[in-house]
Amino acid sequence: MYMRPLDPIADGPALHAIFGDPDCCTWLADPAFADVETTIANLKSWTDGFEKWSWAVAHTADGPAMGRIALYNTGRDPKIWEVACMISPAARGKNYAARALSYAVGELFKTTDARRVFADVDSENQASLKTFEKLGFTREAILRGEWETHIGIRDSVIYGLLRSDPRPDVTPAPITID
Repeated sequence: MYMRPLDPIADGPALHAIFGDPDCCTWLADPAFADVETTIANLKSWTDGFEKWSWAVAHTADGPAMGRIALYNTGRDPKIWEVACMISPAARGKNYAARALSYAVGELFKTTDARRVFADVDSENQASLKTFEKLGFTREAILRGEWETHIGIRDSVIYGLLRSDPRPDVTPAPITID
């Protein structure tokens, strides 16, 4: 597995396999993007805007993106960060999300003074719920009716991880970082 800084223009077409797929976007606030250009525009807006780190996950250094990991500070507190990820359907079931998230969270704690990272997960998104639990995140709250999305009013499950919390090793194979 390889992680590199996300390039919205170069990685956008491959990531449209995720962001253009209605099933992949079920748990997002907005529906799937209609075309590659919209995917690229949104990736560019996110990476130029609030995201501090945004990585493409690929099989090889120059291979197409099969996923995306993002870390960003929510603005409430400079020491509290949110993490998000998306992995293409073809790459699921291979532990890529957990490995990439583990690396990203480790980098956050190693290179910043962050004290906490959290994930806001739709209460029915079983794959993401399991991934954050696997990484040692603690289920902290259920926020009922938290989001109005393209599929209706949704509940959020908040998972948190403190700098001092134990983190299981989920990186059995090397991750190459650009």
